[in-house]
Formats: sequence, structure tokens, C-alpha cells
Amino acid sequence: MKKTQAAAAAGSDSRMHNNLVYIRQHWQLYLLFMLPAFLLTIIFRYIPMGGIAIAFTEYNPIRGILGSEWIGFENFTRFLSSPDFMRYLMNTLKLSVYGLLWGFPAPILLAFLLNRILSSKTKQKIQLVLYMPNFISVIVLCGIVRVMLSPTGMINSLLGTNTNFMTMPSAFRTIYIASGIWQGAGWASIIYTAALSNASEELKEAAKIDGANIIQQIKAVEWPAIKDTVLIQFIMSVGNIMSVGFEKAYALQTDLNLNTSEIISTYVYKKGLLDGDYGFSTAVGLFNTVINLVLLISMNALVKKMNEGNGI
Repeated sequence: MKKTQAAAAAGSDSRMHNNLVYIRQHWQLYLLFMLPAFLLTIIFRYIPMGGIAIAFTEYNPIRGILGSEWIGFENFTRFLSSPDFMRYLMNTLKLSVYGLLWGFPAPILLAFLLNRILSSKTKQKIQLVLYMPNFISVIVLCGIVRVMLSPTGMINSLLGTNTNFMTMPSAFRTIYIASGIWQGAGWASIIYTAALSNASEELKEAAKIDGANIIQQIKAVEWPAIKDTVLIQFIMSVGNIMSVGFEKAYALQTDLNLNTSEIISTYVYKKGLLDGDYGFSTAVGLFNTVINLVLLISMNALVKKMNEGNGI
């Protein structure tokens, strides 16, 4: 056994050495293929970070970033002291947290259900139906939702009413979250379905022989196969908890539901592009990003403590 392990280690070292020699000999080829990706990352990801400085200036497009008056944290103070600050913040948090609580388990449950289907043809057809909504444009989706929920739409026809749900502030979050689950849950289940393929069929058969029901089979065999994937996805979701989709919230927004539909991202759009207050809108967007970063780091630390030191 020791000789076999030593031989395997020696073979691994030899392959590593050969790979390093090959890379050293043909470094120009690797540089040729990696340089475009490296340049694109620098140009479109890192250089634009300099625009963060706009948040600390009274930005004037004609003078540019360096020529604009430096005002420090005045834009942040202005936003935090605004009477509508708490409303925008709570609307964003409620939409995100409720969406996470209802939307995050949906693809996991779908993956478990799909994994119980034995016929591969039937499974493929169901997956096709579940994945299709993901390819619908957000704006088209919002148009469909508006038509269905209009006073003469399908929902009111079924209920025998003529209520305009899009003008009801209390209905906005339900509409937003429910339409998001319908559109994205099927596509999001792909990663969990793939992870479930690692579940041991032998253990599943043994659990059936021992008389385990479906819940017990999932708990003992299937859940351990996707546990790490679920944790990573959950951490990433919490890290984006303040990043509510602007397009969808703005497209579903009406003058009568602004009390619940006005969130930080739509506020940034209106202040920055519509009102031309670029410095203030950049400060609000930066505040949003910092909150996301703090939540991501905090959740990762919490999961590490709960999961034996394993996070991302």
C-alpha cells in the first residue's frame, strides 16, 4: 500500500513538473489568450471604480471629477437625514428579505421534486416548462403582470371583480415576489438538480429497504449532497440583499403604489438620471453597496460558525 501511494505521489509530481516546463516553454501562447480577458477586466471592472469619487463631490459633468468641488460626506449626510430615508431603506429590505424567505427555498424544493421523477422524458418536458420563464425579458414579464392584474385582466375575470391590483401599495410586494419566483425558480433549480446527482443511489435504496419515507430519504441521503451548495448560494443571496432589481421595480411602479414600491435603486435612478444630481445618486448607490458588503461578510462569518468553519 505504501509503495502504491509513493508511486502515485511520484507520478503526480512528475506530471506537475512536465506541465510547468510546458508553460515555461510556451508562455507567449498563454499570454496571448489571457491578455484580452485581463485587459477587459481592468478596463470595465477596475477603472470605473474611480467614479466612486463622484459621491464626495458636487459633480459637474463639464468640469469632470477632478474639477468638481470636493464636499466630503455631505451627500451621505443629506441622504441619511432625509425624511424619506427610512421608507426607502425599509421598502428595499422588506422586498429583499421577503423575496429571500419565499424565493430561496423554491428552487430547492423544485430540485427535490424533479429528482423523484423516474422517467427521463417526463422530467425533461417538465424542466423545459419550468426553465422557459427565465428567458422572458423583465419588461415583457412586467407587461404580462400588468395585463393580468388590470381591472379587465384574467385574475379579475376569475374572481369576478374589477380591482386594479397595480394601484394597491399592499399588493406590490406580493406581485413582485410571486412573479420573481415564477420566472426564476425553475432556472435556479438547475444547480441543485446537478448537485443531487452526487447523492448515492445505494444509500437511497438502503433507506427505502429500511422503510424510510420520502422526507427521511431527503434528510438522510439527498440533503447532505446539496448542503454545501445551498449554504454558498444562501451567503451570496444575503450579500445581494440590498440589490433589488431596478428594472422590475420601476416597471411595476405606479403613482399610487409609490409608498411601497419606491426603493433605493429606483430613487438613485430618478435622482441621478432624471434630476441630474449625479453626486448625490452616486453616494446613495455607494451606501447601498457598502451595506451589501457588510451583510455578505457578516453572513459568511455566521455560516462558518454554524458549519464547522466552512464558508466561502
